Order: sequence, then structure tokens, then C-alpha cells
Amino acid sequence: MAKPSDDTHVQIKVFLYGIQPQIWRRLTVPMDFTFIALSDAIQASMGWENKHPHEFRHGKTKRLVDVIGPVGLQDQTIGEFQDEAILTVSEFLGRRKLPVRILYRYDFADEWIHEIVFEKRVPGGATPVMIDGQRACPPEDEGGSFAYMRALHGDAEWYRRGYDPEAFDIAKVDFAPKKKRKR
Repeated sequence: MAKPSDDTHVQIKVFLYGIQPQIWRRLTVPMDFTFIALSDAIQASMGWENKHPHEFRHGKTKRLVDVIGPVGLQDQTIGEFQDEAILTVSEFLGRRKLPVRILYRYDFADEWIHEIVFEKRVPGGATPVMIDGQRACPPEDEGGSFAYMRALHGDAEWYRRGYDPEAFDIAKVDFAPKKKRKR
């Protein structure tokens, strides 16, 4: 007789495009999380301040035209649009075989593009769990990955005092909600 599954979380890996060495995080989130809660967990794990628009993009080909995001983006979407406040991770993944990859776009001006890999279903509780990660998240409002890489190589002026690009302290990741989100 098959043992009942306790796979209530999904383990994900998140990493930023366009930056070497890679900045990444691995965490688990509850399967019943909406995509807005998933966005909040990604924001917390990366160290972002959650002050800019975002969207998730996916699709069946390399053209990722399907969008999961806040209401208001649906008129800017070529493909299917799903409301992030309604769609859960479990509904999105369904019976798909993992790994599943999607993109997370944050700050449409700076264009921080993250790849999210839903790696495997795992047991878990009611909250996200930080597992691992490497390197500090770039400062916000500094021009995106190209400007960040220029700053790391000394070619840009914004490089902030006290910012250590190698620093990542897993103990400082706090998944508690920061502020009420406007919808």
C-alpha cells in the first residue's frame, strides 16, 4: 500500500541572470502559496526591498508570453494572464514533472531577471524555509545587472560603501511580511 505523501512544500532555486559569479538562493515554500506570496518570499530571500513592480513569465516555448502578475498587467500580455493573488503554486505546477523553470522579472526599469527552478516537492510547514544561497543581492535602483557588473569592476560610480558583494547571511533572511501591499 502506498504511503500518503507529505509533500506540502516545493524546493526552489532562484538566481539572477547576467551576473557572474552567480547570485542564488535555495528555499522551500508551501504549495498553497499564491504567486504574490511566492514573490514576497523571493524578495525576502534575495534581500530586495519589494518596492518595484514584478511579474512571472512562463510558456511552452522559448517565447515566455504567459504572465502571472498583479491585476493591471493583463492588457500588456500577449499570452495568457493569471492573477498572482489567486493562482497558487500547487495549481500552477499541477501534475507537472519537476523541474519546472519560469522567469521572475523585478523592477521593470532596471530589469532584474531571475530564473526560478521548481526543483522538487518536499515536506514542510506553513512558512518558507531558507536552505542556502551565495553572494549578496545587488543594491536596488542602481541600473540592473549590466550597471552592477560595471560597478563591481570599478567602471561605475555608484558602488556603495559598506556593500560586500560576497556577503550572504542565511540567518538574516526574514520571511515575515514587511508591509501591507496595495492591490
